[in-house]
Amino acid sequence: MLSFGRPPADHGHGRAEIAQRLARAGHGGHLKDAIYGAMDGAVTTFAIVAGVQGAGLSPKIILALGAANLLADGFSMAAGNYSGTKAERDDAARLRAVEERHIDLYPEGEREEIRQILAAKGLGGSVLERAVTAISRNRRAWVELMLVDEYGLSPKTPAPLPAALVTFAAFLVAGLVPLAPFALGFDAAFGLSVAMTAAAFFAIGALKSRWSLAPWWRSGAETLAIGGTAAAIAYLVGSLFRGIG
Repeated sequence: MLSFGRPPADHGHGRAEIAQRLARAGHGGHLKDAIYGAMDGAVTTFAIVAGVQGAGLSPKIILALGAANLLADGFSMAAGNYSGTKAERDDAARLRAVEERHIDLYPEGEREEIRQILAAKGLGGSVLERAVTAISRNRRAWVELMLVDEYGLSPKTPAPLPAALVTFAAFLVAGLVPLAPFALGFDAAFGLSVAMTAAAFFAIGALKSRWSLAPWWRSGAETLAIGGTAAAIAYLVGSLFRGIG
């Protein structure tokens, strides 16, 4: 039912609900990893399908190259995501150690950093000084403030292994879609692959819209356009080699 009064709340604002929500905020999600893996899995696998089909080669070659891509490229993406996420985590640990050392060696200078950070957020006068005193008494809060406002780090700690596993799983699931009609031996397998992959692209984009302000149909169409462009390029390149060899 449509409501013309106050818009519905995105989440509760009771004391217990707020406490639970803030407690969860310290743990990063894996939306980026899932979207990244799914998009690349669908795009690269269908690019192989389209390229081989464009070259007029047999479905067996499509399956062989597609399966190799699923495992090799999926593992490569997962490993790359693991290494990149671990590097972010290691850098955060390094900067945390730097701030811990600075607090021990230059406490007044670090308090001045708190003061300037909070002043930039609109605090002033006695309220600012009380806030500086309160934060400097809590070493953990002090360091976290420096990491976020001095270095621009996310307060969420990335987890390398889960990020890699989510990427690999999403890559495999989405990458299987273009290959399924060939693996099952359907007639007109390429046409089915095109339709199923297009639906997968649109579904990924529509799902992504849940975490954005874009309407689901626009997000789905955007993702479909990106994936479709990559697939069209692969098909055109493959068609250049039709009849060769």
